[in-house]
Amino acid sequence: MFCKCMEGKIIIFAAPSGSGKSTIINQVMSDEEEELNLHFSISATSRPPRGKEKNGVEYFFLSPEEFEQKIAQGAFVEYEEVYPGRYYGTLKSQVDKQLAAGENVVFDVDVNGAMRIKEMYKDRALSIFIQPPSLDVLRERLESRGTEDAAAIEQRLSRAQYEIEQSERFDEVVVNDVLDVAVLETLVLIHEFLGVDLESLD
Repeated sequence: MFCKCMEGKIIIFAAPSGSGKSTIINQVMSDEEEELNLHFSISATSRPPRGKEKNGVEYFFLSPEEFEQKIAQGAFVEYEEVYPGRYYGTLKSQVDKQLAAGENVVFDVDVNGAMRIKEMYKDRALSIFIQPPSLDVLRERLESRGTEDAAAIEQRLSRAQYEIEQSERFDEVVVNDVLDVAVLETLVLIHEFLGVDLESLD
C-alpha cells in the first residue's frame, strides 16, 4: 500500500482529442484511487462559478486581473488563455500543497502544458502520452461522435498530427487500440512509477 506520509508524485496525461484519454484517466481514478492515492490537481480559472461550484473545490476562481497578476508573479505551473480574458491554469502553490500532503497529483493537460509541468518537477513527474492507433482511426472516432462538422474535424486532426510528433518527448506512450489493454498498461506504468505492488492488478 502507498504510505500517505510520503511526499506525493505527479502523473501527467496528454493526448490528441478523441484518443480516449479521459476514459482511461477516469477508469484509472475510479479503480485505483484509494490504492494509489490519486487526486486531480485543482485548477484556477478566471471564469465565474457555475451552478453549485465552490471556490477551492472544483476550481480556484480568480478575476482576470488577479489571474494576470499571478502570471506576472510566475505563480503558475502552466496556464492557457482560452480566449481574451478567459484563463485556466494550475497554481504551483496548490500542487506543492497536495504533494506535501502525500497525494499523487493527476494532470489532464495539453502537450505544451505537460512539458512545462515535467520540466518543473522532473523525476517527480511521470508523463504519459495516450496515442490513437492511427490518424485514420482517430478520424473515425471523431466522426462517430457526430458533434462537429468536417472543418472542425480536420482542424483537430491537424492538431493531432502535431501532438503525435511531440510524443517522443514523453516518458511513456500508451497506444489506445483496445481500451482495456490501454487501461491495464497505464496502471502498470503508474504502479511502477509510484513503487506500489502490482499484485492488486492480478
